[in-house]
Amino acid sequence: MPDADTALQPEPVAPVAERRPTVRTHHGDTFTDDYEWLRDGEDPAVVAHLEAETAWAEARTAHLAPLRERLFAEIKERTLETDLSVPVRQGGYWYYSRTVEGEQYAIHARVPAQAGDRTPPRVEPGEVPAGEQVLLDENAEARGHDFFALGGSDVSADGSRLLYQVDTQGDERYTLRLRDLTTGQELPDVVEDTAPGAAFTPDGAYVFYLTVDEAWRPDKVWRHRVGTPVSDDVVVFHEPDERFWVGVGVTRSERFVVIEAAAKLTSEVRLVDVADPEAEPRVVWARREGVEYTVEHAVLPGGAGVDGAGSGGAGADAPRDVLLVLHNDGAVNFELVVTPVPGGRDGAGDGAGAPLDPAAAVVVLPHDPAVRLDAVEAFASHVVLGYRREALTRVGVVDVAALARAAGGGAGRLPVRELELDEPLFTVGLGASPEWDQPSVRVVTESFVTPPGVHDLDLATGELTLLKRQPVLGGYDPERYVQLREWATAEDGTRVPISLVWRRDAVTLDGAGTRAEPAPLLLYGYGSYEISMDPWFSVPRLSLLDRGVVFAVAHVRGGGELGRRWYDDGKMAAKPHTFGDFVAVGRHLVDAGWTTPERMVAEGGSAGGLLVGAVVNLAPDLFAGVHAAVPFVDPLTSMLDPTLPLTVTEWEEWGDPLHDPEIYAVMKGYAPYENVPDDAAHYPRVLATTSFHDTRVLFVEPAKWVARLRAAGAPVLLRIEMAAGHGGVSGRYARWEQVAWENAWLLDVLGLAEG
Repeated sequence: MPDADTALQPEPVAPVAERRPTVRTHHGDTFTDDYEWLRDGEDPAVVAHLEAETAWAEARTAHLAPLRERLFAEIKERTLETDLSVPVRQGGYWYYSRTVEGEQYAIHARVPAQAGDRTPPRVEPGEVPAGEQVLLDENAEARGHDFFALGGSDVSADGSRLLYQVDTQGDERYTLRLRDLTTGQELPDVVEDTAPGAAFTPDGAYVFYLTVDEAWRPDKVWRHRVGTPVSDDVVVFHEPDERFWVGVGVTRSERFVVIEAAAKLTSEVRLVDVADPEAEPRVVWARREGVEYTVEHAVLPGGAGVDGAGSGGAGADAPRDVLLVLHNDGAVNFELVVTPVPGGRDGAGDGAGAPLDPAAAVVVLPHDPAVRLDAVEAFASHVVLGYRREALTRVGVVDVAALARAAGGGAGRLPVRELELDEPLFTVGLGASPEWDQPSVRVVTESFVTPPGVHDLDLATGELTLLKRQPVLGGYDPERYVQLREWATAEDGTRVPISLVWRRDAVTLDGAGTRAEPAPLLLYGYGSYEISMDPWFSVPRLSLLDRGVVFAVAHVRGGGELGRRWYDDGKMAAKPHTFGDFVAVGRHLVDAGWTTPERMVAEGGSAGGLLVGAVVNLAPDLFAGVHAAVPFVDPLTSMLDPTLPLTVTEWEEWGDPLHDPEIYAVMKGYAPYENVPDDAAHYPRVLATTSFHDTRVLFVEPAKWVARLRAAGAPVLLRIEMAAGHGGVSGRYARWEQVAWENAWLLDVLGLAEG
């Protein structure tokens, strides 16, 4: 029996937000917003309401506590808690990170490398490498803080200095610090409120870093001379256009500091020669509206090359500095060109400070409507390409001698040696490969059923050597699981890819491969920013698969799976295609016998939260539940207010409803918050999860959405983390607890809470 104190406690009730109407009118349309007052996070009434929401969510899911504990234990039991990453060679050291059982965060360290040694040292799990020097222990840095995130780090080329950025709030404002690695002492150079991304010049004498404006937009690149007061730091570049974000880094060749200003549709790159770090940045191509490009420095062997990129008096056989430019000017899926270095050494380039002429570049890999070129990485002897074809990522290698011939007008298409993988679905990409002159590069692979593997790819032979596969404890066998690709047909006839994965013995198929009976299914989607949901392995997902849940990904328009046109056909005025595609995928899965509406849950986060929020209004009877994580569910309110963080930069993704009545009408038609009906009692169970300090999707969006859903009678819960950011809580155990909570809710909706 409950004790007397417990018996006297009142039963929790669902929070009901007070209606405080505010009215807005745009383009002749008037909307009454009852819950905009929830935006003020400093109002005690708002904080009290948010805390009441989480308390209600905890009360309504209290019966799931044993399941949450089991799910957490399963994640823990499958994870090698004391582990070590594959060391990466840079200069005279092997760098790695390791985790220790019981500790939330990683430890970053290094050991000396032997001259000529290209094979990473092998260390048994649980051992500490001999000669280890700890560079940064995140656990020590996190002590006393409820939240901790490392925003970026860099080591000077001589290995003597470390820079690192930390956020202890979750609001993505990072403190930049420097450490002397020869003494272990912190340097007095401390910069507050930086944006993630900072880099040393190769000699470690200067640091280039970023700061943000009032809208949280990285808008300035600063130069700091190590050992001088931060007050003396110099703004190297300022981007006043609110559509553009800036970034900074150093080329692998250690020849240039690269400053990039990029909006959603336009970019511009500047270079600073590291030989003169205080020089003015030089523009590569002057920005042109709608033209995006990235730049990589390469060195071609002598005897061939781009006109004007020669070595002047050094002779025709001298190596030639060039830039590899990946761009979309007249090439929707991008093409690769070679161009001189602006104002380059040895007389190369324009020599007068003017930007280069894009028309003078030499095309070495022309546009292909079936191949989306994503990245180019230059090394001393080869160039590695990242691209996607047939909705899957690819990696290809090009010899710089062949590149030189193509740049010099050699006949034929540039030969690309593609890495072949033997799974039907996979993700492949370049891993950490910081050195310019290395015979092999790191490649990382994974799939829905194969844990991530780190490989060395021999650049000369193409041989792929597995260095480590992420261990999954408890007897995990990938052969017990199946992954495949299916296609749904959208209302306009567009074929939409679907990825599925399930446990072989948990889903019954007949001899023809047809589902003998429907299965519980989780349908995940995103569909924005040209971000692709490529196959990824998940330890927590195994707990769902082993209970008979099928996991499916709807690769809807707005993502990048099928190239730039796939993205363009799911943004701005075409955004409704994203939601229609997801509904079409859900209906296909029902019609094909994979599941039923009573056994299907939809899930998405951030822009994916907008997706599932819009879909629950469009097709509330298609799902048993919807999980919207840090969801962008009040997009019209946000996009109408240019004073809010990130709004202006987002207009090229969603459109500008403030000035464009057509976009206003489109957004008004799909915005989840504004389209909640007066009676939503027939809606599926809805779970919204968010973070108080999220600066990308403010907590007010799900708070308002949940308030309106509850007022309309929908069965809805809101769980808010008060010490977290857009990515949720920090620390691996805290993350496991969070995902266990969410997956317990999911299994309960699917009727599997006892499994």
